[in-house]
Amino acid sequence: MQKILHTPEGVRDIYSKECEQKLALQDRLHTVIRSYGYRDIETPTFEFFDVFSREIGTIPSRELYKFFDREGNTLVLRPDFTPPVARAASKYFLNDNMALLLTYLGNTFINNSSYQGRLKETTQIGGELIGDDSADADAEVIALTVQMLLASGLKEFQISLGHCGYFDALIREAGFDEQGAAEMKELISNKNTFGAEKLLSEKKIGSSLKRCLTALPGLFGTEEVLDRAESLTDNPQALQAVARLREIWKTLKLYKVESYVSFDLGLLSRYMYYTGIQFRGYTFGTGAAILKGGRYNGLLRHFGKDAPAVGFVAEIDQLLLALSRQKIHPEVPGNHCMIIYESEKQPEAIARASALRQKGIQVELVRITGERTREECRQYATDAACELTVEL
Repeated sequence: MQKILHTPEGVRDIYSKECEQKLALQDRLHTVIRSYGYRDIETPTFEFFDVFSREIGTIPSRELYKFFDREGNTLVLRPDFTPPVARAASKYFLNDNMALLLTYLGNTFINNSSYQGRLKETTQIGGELIGDDSADADAEVIALTVQMLLASGLKEFQISLGHCGYFDALIREAGFDEQGAAEMKELISNKNTFGAEKLLSEKKIGSSLKRCLTALPGLFGTEEVLDRAESLTDNPQALQAVARLREIWKTLKLYKVESYVSFDLGLLSRYMYYTGIQFRGYTFGTGAAILKGGRYNGLLRHFGKDAPAVGFVAEIDQLLLALSRQKIHPEVPGNHCMIIYESEKQPEAIARASALRQKGIQVELVRITGERTREECRQYATDAACELTVEL
């Protein structure tokens, strides 16, 4: 039987320097999140299928990794952290009027098409702010994500901020059914103005409403975009969404992060549980978002508790890719020591290693043998970029 040495499609091994940089980046981002008062939570790698069902509004069923337990229950490898955290929060917390701040780190699993060229297992770090429906909470989460990206080493990036309430209000006014609304959402998300115009030409709606919907893909940029969005419609719900964005913008200025944020009224997620703001972070070196999030005020209701919430995740793998292509390398704490020793020096080598390890220094023992010379051991230490090499 031929040995299998490669990984399945869509997953990869991470090792040596890259793995050290990934762990260092995760620690740095976690420190920033914790500085905002978030507490750690761990949820299972797999959950019951119902946690990610169509009613929840998360990943389509065909993209889930599904399997069965001994009792015949359908289980799913988590594709998304938000529903499991919402489930856990509904079960264990939310017994008082205080906001709940939870952070997590782990891998998600999405069975993407092979033609999409995306990883099927990715690492995410994120947080959920549950129990606060204010614009201040929205702004704080966005400010936190800016600080995370700055801590990663990025200097040039942008957070695109939108509000699904604007689109939803216009779609309801136009009388779209569920399928038509989904088609329109995809066209606008892809900035496909011509496709949107064609779809709208088949609808009997007013010219001003058509003009507003076809303008959505182009409603992105600075604060002036909000003025234009207001001028295009008199729909009360749509105007309320714009007013919310203005309120958030005002608070973002207090955090002094407004230069990293722009508006995009055509920013729409395929996750159906979002009910308010949605945002994504972009930078050079990768076409995919390195960070994303939004408000989901109805999700916890599916798990027995009704509470507003807003959250975010940073895509560690995409962020590392962007940093690498921008030639920004996360600094790895340097305290690795290598002790090279002859066989007769073993007692002294072990004693030295034990003493150094007690001081928090990482120590690797390398014994000189007939197969590897002292010079080869020295070269090994150089290639491993050891901060300290001791020879006995």
